[in-house]
Amino acid sequence: KGSISPKGKAREGEREARAVREMDRGLFMAERQTAEGYWTLLPCGKRGRARWRGRRPRQSRMHQYCGVSWREVPIATLCTAVMPQEREFRIDQGSSPSYRDDIALLQRKGRLKEQDPLIDFMISMHSTHTSQEVMEKVQEWIKEHMNDSRCSKIRTLIPGIGKFHKELDLVGALHEYDAFSSLTKRKFVPANFAELRHILNIAEVHASAPTIKLTSFDADGTLYKDGQHLKNNSAMVELLIGLLQQEVNVAIITAAGYPGQESRFEERFSGLLKAFRDLNLSASVLKRFYVMGGECNYLLKVDRDYRLRFVDRAEWASDALLSFEEGDITALLDNAQDLLLETASTFKLPVQVVRKERAVGIIPSEPAVYEVLEEIALTAKLKLEGMTDLPFCAFNGGADCFVDVGNKGLGLEALTSHLSCSPTRVIHFGDRFTTTGNDAITKRKFPTVWVANPEETAWFIRLLLKDLEKA
Repeated sequence: KGSISPKGKAREGEREARAVREMDRGLFMAERQTAEGYWTLLPCGKRGRARWRGRRPRQSRMHQYCGVSWREVPIATLCTAVMPQEREFRIDQGSSPSYRDDIALLQRKGRLKEQDPLIDFMISMHSTHTSQEVMEKVQEWIKEHMNDSRCSKIRTLIPGIGKFHKELDLVGALHEYDAFSSLTKRKFVPANFAELRHILNIAEVHASAPTIKLTSFDADGTLYKDGQHLKNNSAMVELLIGLLQQEVNVAIITAAGYPGQESRFEERFSGLLKAFRDLNLSASVLKRFYVMGGECNYLLKVDRDYRLRFVDRAEWASDALLSFEEGDITALLDNAQDLLLETASTFKLPVQVVRKERAVGIIPSEPAVYEVLEEIALTAKLKLEGMTDLPFCAFNGGADCFVDVGNKGLGLEALTSHLSCSPTRVIHFGDRFTTTGNDAITKRKFPTVWVANPEETAWFIRLLLKDLEKA
């Protein structure tokens, strides 16, 4: 009697949740504890009615719930009157708010974001090898592959294996990672994809540090979270400035392209530019910082007023980039737009089209499942390959799909040529190295560090800075 205790309220909430699940399954059974007692809905009979069980509630309370007497209450009346809020969880139409919420919940970057033939093979090796044995073998195979890439053992085992730019000390990286993860002490749980990715990253950073001249970074998902900007209070700002002060060139390479609009790029990197100004960095430091937009189509540098300025394409672009004809670009973007809209229509996905000077994309008007965006990007990629000779990048951005003229690989090649820097002295940090990721092309041409979020990027930059300080 009286008010319900906190534990009673918790039990009441659990019963209500169970009631909703059972009624959604068609069992029409529910249970609720109130100050007056328990009620139970029985399976619906011929008359579609249920009887109140337990201690009889006060007549006024029953009228408050459903407006009828306690003896026999229609199921529908109880479902809508007794628990109106809970019934909103039922998904009846694709346009209902609850449906959109559930789709938003299902948006993810799961297994599709973990695609790599080498790491997948290393995972399979753990069924018959320890982590130590896996690293020893793969380390030797990489060394052999660098000497003879066509007939190497690793090429036989993994036909799609790419190029290795440096010998990797995977055994040493395993021991370093094991110091805080205790990976080798596990007997029943083998290394997972992320752990092997971390070990490869550690080995790559240590191998690159002695000769590093250029570090390049993807923006969204690598330096800052998707949809955000590089803020002044971000720890990433200090780390990037640390690289510049170690006489390492820093380039941010983003898919975002704003031709003729320096202010749009400045907005994205306002925190970093403000830090440059506050620290009064010298021209000798500032000249090592670059922003490349539109994958490979625009290059910006910082002037003495700490503002971004476009660099004339003729000063830095490679012959491959300068050979793009406007007619070919227009045809590529027209075909890409048609394919993106056609595939989105197949999935009944409402989208908005974004058309730029050298890019076209679609942004879903409502939340979309990651795999659907992956299918749209892959469809565009495969079909466009037979329609154009221009290099392009069709990628799934996680919340959109875009087709850009050119790719980050071409952009990095042009920048390394501009800096007179060999590919082996570059390391690229990115978060999208899957088939439809716009960082994937860089992996074929340069050493890379694969991260999942800005926190991981910061960790590996600190590791690189430690190596540079020791040198």
